[in-house]
Amino acid sequence: MMNPFRYGGVVDQDAFCNRKVELRDLTRAMQQDERLFVYSERRMGKTSLVRLAMNDLAKPANVPVYVDLWPTDGESSFIQATARALTEAFESSAERMLQLASSFFRRLAPIISVDDQGHPQIRFDFRDTKEREQPLEEVLTAPARIAAKRNCRVVMVFDEFQRILEYSDDHIERTLRSVIQNQRDVSYIFLGSRKHLIQRMVLDSSSPLYRAGGHYPLGPIHVDEWIPFIRERFQRSGREIGEPEIRSICELTGGHPFYTQHLCHAAWELCEPGESVGEETLETAVDLLLDRESYAYTALWESLTMAQRRTLIGIAHEPEGTQIYSGEFVRTYRLQSASTVQSAAGALLERDLIDRESGGFCSLDRFFRLWILRTIRPE
Repeated sequence: MMNPFRYGGVVDQDAFCNRKVELRDLTRAMQQDERLFVYSERRMGKTSLVRLAMNDLAKPANVPVYVDLWPTDGESSFIQATARALTEAFESSAERMLQLASSFFRRLAPIISVDDQGHPQIRFDFRDTKEREQPLEEVLTAPARIAAKRNCRVVMVFDEFQRILEYSDDHIERTLRSVIQNQRDVSYIFLGSRKHLIQRMVLDSSSPLYRAGGHYPLGPIHVDEWIPFIRERFQRSGREIGEPEIRSICELTGGHPFYTQHLCHAAWELCEPGESVGEETLETAVDLLLDRESYAYTALWESLTMAQRRTLIGIAHEPEGTQIYSGEFVRTYRLQSASTVQSAAGALLERDLIDRESGGFCSLDRFFRLWILRTIRPE
């Protein structure tokens, strides 16, 4: 039997734990022309959740368009990625792709190719024309124009939306704000995996996208939801796991979907059919996972400054929400001053090793935190 616990990549509905309220909220937002900023830590399941909501939409009345901004590096690649996603969401044949592209993207030159399975793919170059409308405006107004032409609702999903903050300027933010605010029959879902950046984008009054839509934080899954999910999957494969062991798993992972499923995956592999998972099995599973990551974690640790290491040690040992700028934290973990901690925390934020949570900070990689707790001794 295949391991019933899935981690990494997009998971299907059967491997998804709960999120019923979130799925309902996202589906409703897509159906009501809302603009919604959905953000969480990495690997929290945002993309899988949104794809489930997209699949639940009634078609062809609603047409979801998924744009992955992770590979983009500036305005040109943003335009090309958005135009391609729009075209391929509506058409599947090469001829009709070219027709749609020619109708809605005058500033772009479509180029058709064929993938390994013989399916047509489209990409775009830029035309040198005298059209007044700029390519960015043309692409951003296209969803509403297509919705009106095809008599449908277009659902635009921009994944890894914080990437636009790494572009050379805020032209996309400003243009997006002015274009989408009056569009009809178009919903926008903006996904972000760096919470502090998305929050700054939406809640900072100096940002072009300030209050441009609702903000929807996605957090860990509560242990009470994990208990029936984990127990049922063990039982379905002829194995057993008790509630105390499930609670131990969730305490180690903080209920984070990726790390919870990953640890359950390892524990399932160690448990033979007809047997039960005990605390010893869980300890072995944790040791196995940390051993696999030991080389990478050691290299990461050695790349940090002493102040960054001591700050991470403190965050790993203290309860979530601890004020790391306090005098007690500075003294306990032998940091020079609050400004030293502030500088270290800023660097750790930029490297996605910590994030703000409950008025303090938390470690983003739950296994790296366990590795620190079990490997590094406070000096």
